Amino acid sequence: MTAAQFLRSDLRFIGGLVPEGSRVLDLGCGSGELLAYLRDERGCRVRGVELTPEGIAASIARGLSVVQDDLDRGLAGFPDGSFDVVILSQTLQIVRNPALVLREMLRVGSSGILSFPNFGNWRVRGYLAFRGRMPVSRSIPHSWYDTPNIHHTTIKDFRDFVQANGGVVVREMPLAPDISGAGIHAVRFAANLRAELAVAIVTSDRSAPDQPPNHTIA
Repeated sequence: MTAAQFLRSDLRFIGGLVPEGSRVLDLGCGSGELLAYLRDERGCRVRGVELTPEGIAASIARGLSVVQDDLDRGLAGFPDGSFDVVILSQTLQIVRNPALVLREMLRVGSSGILSFPNFGNWRVRGYLAFRGRMPVSRSIPHSWYDTPNIHHTTIKDFRDFVQANGGVVVREMPLAPDISGAGIHAVRFAANLRAELAVAIVTSDRSAPDQPPNHTIA
C-alpha cells in the first residue's frame, strides 16, 4: 500500500464516523475529497478551511464552500458551537500550534475527529534503533529535510495532549494497513506499538459523557 492509498483509506474511515446530516467543518481540507463525500453520500452541510491556493481551487471546483485561512491563527471567523463535527485529518502534526488548533476545534464544534501518524509504531522505533536515521514509512513518507510534519506524536502522547488542553478522548481507533494492501483495519492490542495511524473522537471536557474513554490496550 502506498502512502497515497493509506491516506485515502484514512479519509474513508473518517467519513464513516460522521453522522448523516451533520454540520461539518474540515480543517486543512485539501482538495475537498472528504467534504464532497460527506455532502453527496451522507447529506452533511459542509464547510472547509484550507491554506493553499491549489486546495482552494480544487475544492471550489467541487462546489464546496471553503475559506482560505491559516489554522495557526485560530478560527475567529466561526462562532462557538457552530458545527456538530470538526475534522482534522493528517494535519495535527503539520500545524505550528497544535494546542491552539485543538482548543479552537472544541470551541466551534460539539466533537472533533482527528487522525495522525503514530510515531510509536514498531517500524518507526526499529528504523531509529537499527539504522540510526529519521524514519520514512507509509504513514510518514517524507525525509526529515522536506517533511511538512513538525510535531510527531504517539498514541499515548496524544491522550495526554488532549487532556492538557481541555478535551476528552471518547473513542480511539488505532489502525494499520491490511496485508492485502487494499485498506486498513483496527489494531486490537498493543496499539501504540502496532498501529501506523490513529483516529480519535474528542469532545470538550465540559460536554464529555460520564463514562470512561474507549481506549484500546496500548
